[in-house]
Amino acid sequence: MKRRIACAVLGLSALAPAWAQGKFPEGTLKLIVPFAAGGGVDQAARLLGKQLQTDLGVSVIVENRAGASGTIGGKAVQTAAPDGMTLLFSAATHVLAKQVLAVPPYDPQTDFAPVARVGEAPLLLVIPPTAPQKNLKEVLEAARAQPDKWTAAVPALGAPSHLATLLLAQQGKLKLTTTPYRGTAPALADVAGGHVQLLMDSIISLQGMARAGKVKPIAVTSTQRSGVAPDVPTAVESGFPGMVYNSWYGVWAPKGTPPDRVLFLNKALNKATAGLARAGAFTALGILPVLETTDQFRQFVAADVARSTELLKEAGFKPE
Repeated sequence: MKRRIACAVLGLSALAPAWAQGKFPEGTLKLIVPFAAGGGVDQAARLLGKQLQTDLGVSVIVENRAGASGTIGGKAVQTAAPDGMTLLFSAATHVLAKQVLAVPPYDPQTDFAPVARVGEAPLLLVIPPTAPQKNLKEVLEAARAQPDKWTAAVPALGAPSHLATLLLAQQGKLKLTTTPYRGTAPALADVAGGHVQLLMDSIISLQGMARAGKVKPIAVTSTQRSGVAPDVPTAVESGFPGMVYNSWYGVWAPKGTPPDRVLFLNKALNKATAGLARAGAFTALGILPVLETTDQFRQFVAADVARSTELLKEAGFKPE
């Protein structure tokens, strides 16, 4: 009898879910990126996926599902099985679906399980290469003096680039006209051609054109200079202490994912992020690593949404 009981216990142990034993189960972990391949979010996701694959010893794939301001990929994760095997890797844009879309397909704060915030990155402000202004003070003075001649390109509504542009207008006391684009590439091309006068977006997205002299870098939105663009001053040191705004990257699971799995994934993502930080892989993309608990991530999102909502309200923005 004792032997049968012992065998039964061992059998149950063997059948216990891998998650409960602190191990990742057999199968493929899928990271869904709601933007096109090759962009900053996609590059960060692929670095993280590769590190997770090394750390966990499992297959990790990154799948791009772009469109509808990132909600096509978001919807794919929201409706996936809540088993911890399908995750969303997205930027700050994800949490503002309710604020920028007239008919949002979900509530980002209640329809997903926050897993981890893994990094943040300052934005870079650029102007046309032929513009005479050399610093942020001169740019804002010119925009105030001739507001009808200054238009800001916005790569995506609700994106950090959009919110940072609204913050710039607020801090600089500008009546700034904004023009929405379908992504960074066309917006950047129009700034380079002088068709629009300024653009704010992630450093990794703009630095190539800035280094080539095709756009003129003016300021970064971090409290300290970025290692990716050390020669570009911050808005803070340019005399605008309130002009601090970071993009950020996070991971979400479908709502209803068991807490033990979310906790396991949070620890795995933090470990992977720390590994990328040691290797300098995130630094090359202008990303500063972030290590947080799920509760800290949830609190951060709530504060970020509140701040962004206020900026949109002050600007008179209407969901589209």
